Amino acid sequence: MKAYSWLKPGVFILLLLGAWQLAVSLHPHQLMPGPWKTAQGIADLVPHGLIVKDTVASVFRVTWGFFLAVCIAVPLGLAVGWYKRAEMALNPILQILRPISPLAWIPIAILWFGVGDMAAVFLIFVGCFLPLLLTVINAVQSVPAVYINAGRNFGLGPVALMQKILFPAIVPRLMTGLRITLGIAWLVVVAAEMIAVNSGLGFLIVDARNAGNRYDLVVAGMVIIGVVGLLLDNGVRSLERANALRWGFEEKQ
Repeated sequence: MKAYSWLKPGVFILLLLGAWQLAVSLHPHQLMPGPWKTAQGIADLVPHGLIVKDTVASVFRVTWGFFLAVCIAVPLGLAVGWYKRAEMALNPILQILRPISPLAWIPIAILWFGVGDMAAVFLIFVGCFLPLLLTVINAVQSVPAVYINAGRNFGLGPVALMQKILFPAIVPRLMTGLRITLGIAWLVVVAAEMIAVNSGLGFLIVDARNAGNRYDLVVAGMVIIGVVGLLLDNGVRSLERANALRWGFEEKQ
């Protein structure tokens, strides 16, 4: 059955590509390229190595911004979710910062870090940090009290409770939060590269538009962004199937 799992999605994608090509054929004077012209645009990028170069640049920025957000947000979320006074103190600030779009930080990022990788990494960090932090806080507060009481009955202190009870218990919701924030990171890096850096897939799209309205390259960049985003999401989803991280997941029948 697994061999045919991609059959239906593959057929649906082919139908969408056919509808796209048909729509472009009916309106030949539109600037929007069809799938064949987009494929030719991707082929034009391959000999120059731009696909690999820009993809690696974008993934590099996403990796660092996302990694820093995880390293800070997860332990901080465990502590804030566990200690009520910490939540009461930080919650107003978090609720004020939460609605602010990461893109609103672009002028501040450029002011602090200039135009380059650090500005993009900072924007990705900002975009990932708050959603992941709030996810961890809510996950900790949703852990059933019976788990906490069982740990205390075995003489576990606060640090041991976090390591052996709270963190394993929040893994399912944490994995969902990681998937969501990784998607946010990928969105932010593309937007940041259109303004704050001169490389990456976002820059590729802007540069193609400015270089004689090469909309075939614009759409090609969009396709590459979608494919890489799908691969990153599948990578995080594969972690959910790891035996070491299955604590709290419902066993499949």
